[in-house]
Amino acid sequence: MRFLRWQVSCRLLAVPHIMPFVDQTVLVMEKGMTGATGNWYSGLHEGPDMAFALHFLRADDLFVDVGANVGSYTILASGAVGARSISFEPIKQTFAKMQRNVAVNRLERLADCHNIGLGGENGVLYFTVQNDTTNHVATESEKSNGDVAEVLVRRLDDVLNDEVPSLIKIDVEGWEAQVLAGMSKTLTRSKLKAIIAETNAASLRYEESSECSVFRIMAENGFSPYSYDPFERRLVPGETPNNTIFLRDIEEVKQRLSSAKKFNLVNGQI
Repeated sequence: MRFLRWQVSCRLLAVPHIMPFVDQTVLVMEKGMTGATGNWYSGLHEGPDMAFALHFLRADDLFVDVGANVGSYTILASGAVGARSISFEPIKQTFAKMQRNVAVNRLERLADCHNIGLGGENGVLYFTVQNDTTNHVATESEKSNGDVAEVLVRRLDDVLNDEVPSLIKIDVEGWEAQVLAGMSKTLTRSKLKAIIAETNAASLRYEESSECSVFRIMAENGFSPYSYDPFERRLVPGETPNNTIFLRDIEEVKQRLSSAKKFNLVNGQI
């Protein structure tokens, strides 16, 4: 019914719609926004990972959202939990939609949004701009054949300026290893307990080997791969084919997960 309601509404009234999200938060949605509308259809578009963020974070934490898109994770962290967020979205048009979600939820004091990309070095890179949730650092063929935009790129260590997040989410369509290379100092800080990172085959755009560099970097810094069962609040060791939750200080993480409050979704509680 939510699917049908959205499909009818976005065609009859072709304007942005303000839709319920988690607890008292909302998301502004438009036709074609596959990530945002996925939250309306299923409660949480990336169910286990988003639920982990909700259950892990606390109001006095710092959350870093790399590849924020329209800000779904940022709204979870700052709107539903009350944590402070620093969020990065390189595509100008998408960044404007994230700012809109921050504004409509009145989170300007908690969410610090940056219209830049992140990588292993400070500089400039080209990004695709027509792929909605899958925009990414352009390959050489895409730069010559596609619609791309020049984007300022910085190292996360330099942007954070010695601030230390408790949780980082990295969803940059295969560029994750390069982002991790630019946060080597942050990775050594004991306050950082968890990183949610995309670990699918998108990295093959940039890596010659099918072995994902993310797992190597995380292991070198003491993080182990897990997935999360949000209904039992149980961590399951091992990687997944999509996103992986990398953790250290497991007992502390488990205590946070088990003691977190319940959150209200559009389709129930979690």
